[in-house]
Amino acid sequence: MKFDLVIKNAADVETDCLVVPVVDKGEKDRPQAAVLSTEKPFHDVAQELIASGELSGKALELAMLYRPAGVKAKRVLFVGGGKEKKFNPNDFRKIAGAAARHLKSRNIRNVAIALPSSVHFHADNAVRAAVIGVLLGDFDPDTYKSDRKDQRLESLTVVAPAGSDEKLLRAALDEGRIIGESQNFTRELVNEPSNRLTPTILADRARQMASETGLHCEVLGPDDIKALKMGAFWGVAQGSEEPPALIVLKYSPAGAPAEPVLGLVGKAITFDTGGISIKPADGMEKMKYDMAGGATMLGAMRAIAQLKPKVKVNAVICASENMPSGKAQKPGDVQIAMSGKSIEIINTDAEGRLVLADGLTYARTKLGCTHLVDAATLTGACVVALAMVNAGIFANDDAMYERFEKARHQAGEKMWRLPLDDEYRDMIKSSIADIVNSGGRYGGAVTAAMFLKEFVEDKPWIHLDIAGTAWVDEAKPFIAKGPSGIAVRSLIEFVRGFAA
Repeated sequence: MKFDLVIKNAADVETDCLVVPVVDKGEKDRPQAAVLSTEKPFHDVAQELIASGELSGKALELAMLYRPAGVKAKRVLFVGGGKEKKFNPNDFRKIAGAAARHLKSRNIRNVAIALPSSVHFHADNAVRAAVIGVLLGDFDPDTYKSDRKDQRLESLTVVAPAGSDEKLLRAALDEGRIIGESQNFTRELVNEPSNRLTPTILADRARQMASETGLHCEVLGPDDIKALKMGAFWGVAQGSEEPPALIVLKYSPAGAPAEPVLGLVGKAITFDTGGISIKPADGMEKMKYDMAGGATMLGAMRAIAQLKPKVKVNAVICASENMPSGKAQKPGDVQIAMSGKSIEIINTDAEGRLVLADGLTYARTKLGCTHLVDAATLTGACVVALAMVNAGIFANDDAMYERFEKARHQAGEKMWRLPLDDEYRDMIKSSIADIVNSGGRYGGAVTAAMFLKEFVEDKPWIHLDIAGTAWVDEAKPFIAKGPSGIAVRSLIEFVRGFAA
């Protein structure tokens, strides 16, 4: 997709369709639509729609006009942003995404979007939100359909009002493109079926991305994993014919201070049968997305390499399958993790925390990471607690959490902090080993996080359980059904926060 920025009256822009935001400035039960433009032609052409109630400003409401008087665009699409008092860049991103999905399905290829002229938020945030929203809305998961139709948008023009800071807005446009494309890169990986994205192929994709963006990439194979005494990781991998891969990416910009060194650790189980503790058949096909945590870290690193913040960042992606076979680990086995801790295997379907345990230890001890973040589709218990609305956040350090919360808010992603009280540690004690890999039915998301906490030692650490949010079960107006790319934007803002 081509991107451009123009600073002029939106009514004078020639395009297939111009998107104009509308909000509701009325009271709770008395909607009152307000077009977010100071240009008279848009208010004039919207009057009849508003009077009839067809246009109220309700969130993601759509109303199209053809050849409107006083406007050079062939069409104007008014899109609702919800209540004016709450309108923010995240709402504008959804407006852009909803517009993209609506227009591409109607074979409209060239789109312009007018920035809100009212002072609701900084113009650079609006530009960034518009570009990200359109890119995310333009993505569809129909990769392997033989009759796939190319309905992608060809161009987006962002229209800023007179007097705008062109240099600032062009920089924001470039940032939005990098972030949106990187989130879609994650979504493309998560969307791949497991026969077309084995751990080896995922490592190849990581190498290719690193080569394109200037990252250093190293891939460690089975012999390396054994040599490092990663017994927890190898215990998961040993049941599959596909070899595992430990993918290591390094970003070390010139002029960055020696510390902090940020470590991004991702679970990349390219297919999860549950192992010997095999999953039910219903819905198992979705277990191709059990590598979403690793894909999230790859997407974040892709953007970081291009945005070039002055902070050192390393990523560790633990890629494996979890399969049942004569070689697979069994309930009751004891594995020795890289840190030396012994783990009693209660349930082989609690495998993500095992690979992350060794990934976190590697990031901490071999790469010198001073601050750690992991992401994983880790527990169904987190889905039970938060549904498909919020990802779960766990943190062992309040200052680290506050940093991440600020980044999450800036990124416009929904996450909720869950506890790590000491009492939960008792639930993962083992009578034969140091800890068990499953604390039982109750508090499952918390006990999984407590398990991971054992391997971060004293490092400030964030754990993101994205099991319920990495996959969108039902399409929304602004995003297709399928992989979401959750946490990529938050991680990018988190890293940039350290460099600020």
